[in-house]
Amino acid sequence: MAVYNLLNLKTQQNRLGIAPETVVVIGLAADSGCGKSTFMRRLTSVFGGAAELPKGGNPDSNTLISDMTTVICLDDYHSLDRTGRKEKGVTALDPRANNFDLMYEQVKAIKDGIAVDKPIINHVSGLLDPPELIKPPKILVIEGLHPIGTWQNEDSLESIKASIEARKPDFDAYIDPQNQYADALIEVLPTQLIPGDNKGKVLRVRLIMKEGVKYFNLVYLFDEGSTIS
Repeated sequence: MAVYNLLNLKTQQNRLGIAPETVVVIGLAADSGCGKSTFMRRLTSVFGGAAELPKGGNPDSNTLISDMTTVICLDDYHSLDRTGRKEKGVTALDPRANNFDLMYEQVKAIKDGIAVDKPIINHVSGLLDPPELIKPPKILVIEGLHPIGTWQNEDSLESIKASIEARKPDFDAYIDPQNQYADALIEVLPTQLIPGDNKGKVLRVRLIMKEGVKYFNLVYLFDEGSTIS
């Protein structure tokens, strides 16, 4: 994710030889419930303006729009609703439950400056809602399980953990392999500062960036040779 290279969009576009009207696309891939939405809100705030639902649109839309960005949740490209996945015996992570062709066509169209009618998966009802119009923004963020969400309920912590474990084979097969194509990985891990911590309020974050990517500046928390005392 070229987050750090886009802080001054106009300057970076000129430096990289990108036309001002070109839509910059940022992909954010991760499993459900691991903090994609939280990170995405922080990301959009960097570019200015509060992220809000499309004005006058579906109140259950998953899309967020700010001054410069539009965030699309790739859950909207599920080809099966909640009931359909249950009947087919597949999870949302399984490619058979997603319309990747439509996802590719619409993301490409937006990048090319063309508005699209994007489908909506309603995370409240679990049904597929009528599509919504998405106009090309300056920055398009696509976040979800397969960019290269999850519907929330009041289940107990135990049932949520059981659900995560049940989805792990699909995660290992369809989500984790995307890591090899990412420019940057963000890992959110349990803290090592509090022995026996089980509340998860303090987390340890690891940023892994790929070397040798053109126009991608590595980020260092400390200068080379620094020590901590």
